[in-house]
Amino acid sequence: MKVVIVDYGMGNIRSVAKAIEHVAPEASVVVTSDAAVVRAADRVVVPGQGAMHDCMREFLARDLRQCVEEAAASKPFLGVCVGMQMLFEHSEEGDTPGLAILPGRVRRFPNGMTDDAGNRLKVPHMGWNEAEIPTGHPVWQGLEANERFYFVHSYYCDPRFDTPATAGAIKVQARYGLPFTCAVVQDNIVAVQFHPEKSARAGLQLLANFMNWQP
Repeated sequence: MKVVIVDYGMGNIRSVAKAIEHVAPEASVVVTSDAAVVRAADRVVVPGQGAMHDCMREFLARDLRQCVEEAAASKPFLGVCVGMQMLFEHSEEGDTPGLAILPGRVRRFPNGMTDDAGNRLKVPHMGWNEAEIPTGHPVWQGLEANERFYFVHSYYCDPRFDTPATAGAIKVQARYGLPFTCAVVQDNIVAVQFHPEKSARAGLQLLANFMNWQP
């Protein structure tokens, strides 16, 4: 099996590659910005880290849009952090258009949020947080109902799955001042706001599930 991690100069690329090599030692893990190599992959991973407008600029400058859109339409596909946000239509960060592969927008956490005890919450949201893991889908196999993952972000995805084509999408929620979507599974796409490569056992379990998944 050949899994390609798309390298557009933004993101924790090597850590993602090492985590996938750990959970799938039999796989060939390739880090590349070559569209032809992306097209030849069995599975595709798009990480991302930093500002959305910088990520999109570098991504488009490397002429990766078409091959990634093709991968998201045809093979097991994983977007991580900004790699999730890029899949949506638009981000408030820098008033940036996304790839519009998934319907919805990316919004900034509002100022003045508090936790249940009334303590002020900082933005960015940084650290460990629980996600409400659904049952019955192979991507979430072996994870607890309230599993903890590692987050670093100031913006969150606000999906709009109200069309017949997206009725089967699975949304996973977390809470940081407000409930927000921290992961989505739609057809052959898995997209997560948290960093599985930094999320210890739970993150490695998710990556192993993705590598074994046959959508």
